[in-house]
Amino acid sequence: MRAQFVVSEIGVGLRRNLTMTFAVIVSVALSLALFGGSLLMSDQVSTMKGYWYDKVNVSIFLCNKSDAESDPNCAKGAVTDDQKKSIMSDLDKMSSVVQKVTYESQDEAYKHYKQQFGDSPLASSLTPDQMQESYRIKLKDPQKYQVIATAFDGRDGVQSVQDQKGILDNLFGLLNGMNWAARAVMALMLVVALMLIVNTVRVSAFSRRRETGIMRLVGASGFYIQAPFIMEAAVAGLIGGGVACAFLVVARYFIIDHGLDLSHKLNLINFIGWDAVLTKLPLILATSLLMPALAAFFALRKYLKV
Repeated sequence: MRAQFVVSEIGVGLRRNLTMTFAVIVSVALSLALFGGSLLMSDQVSTMKGYWYDKVNVSIFLCNKSDAESDPNCAKGAVTDDQKKSIMSDLDKMSSVVQKVTYESQDEAYKHYKQQFGDSPLASSLTPDQMQESYRIKLKDPQKYQVIATAFDGRDGVQSVQDQKGILDNLFGLLNGMNWAARAVMALMLVVALMLIVNTVRVSAFSRRRETGIMRLVGASGFYIQAPFIMEAAVAGLIGGGVACAFLVVARYFIIDHGLDLSHKLNLINFIGWDAVLTKLPLILATSLLMPALAAFFALRKYLKV
């Protein structure tokens, strides 16, 4: 097969169906950009889980005098010194689960509350004796929160046992939902791109049916006839893949590193690095090349019967 002939036929096809070729490039670029974005979102959620779950605390809040008057869990009164010693002793015995225990007094809780919510109207009316003492527990495995909850929930002097992991799970559930929504849009865009590729190949083959017929008569093989159409679709797809890669790189650069500069404005979030982005680019380019080529190959077999 002469490479010059194939290259010239690819150029002819791309110029002859310029509008549909442009539509293929745009649809492939958008679908693969969403594809890459969904992969990066999955990496981001995993990175955030590893970062935040490592900082998760389980809090055992103790009853105070106000709770004894209003909270059914504190019906036996405010926590006593003996009850606090008993709780701390039991926590010491759970060294296989508990990594670190920090006690927070009412005065410390009041000080932290004033630091965080000092401007709120409620903060001015609170007093230290209305705050709750607590034990902040760092677990070796955040998944084992239930061990602490079972041991201390409902115990005398304990108002509640709260797991920060539950709050994070709601956040990660929202992020995962957004990721699946992006994947659904991506799948729709891929279907649109495949339909455009098939139609573009069919139109291109129909416009060159005379040349195809002559090649058949002189004994050209089926693959020799199909190759320019397949390569034409592959080139258009590869251009779209290149646009998708450029979009991901530019988005990472301007949204996280510069422009919006989220890496500094949201320094509590551990963003994915450039390595995560760069490792996705070869996959996107390979998909952009193979997907149109295979779609064109099967479209030609079914519709042209060359």
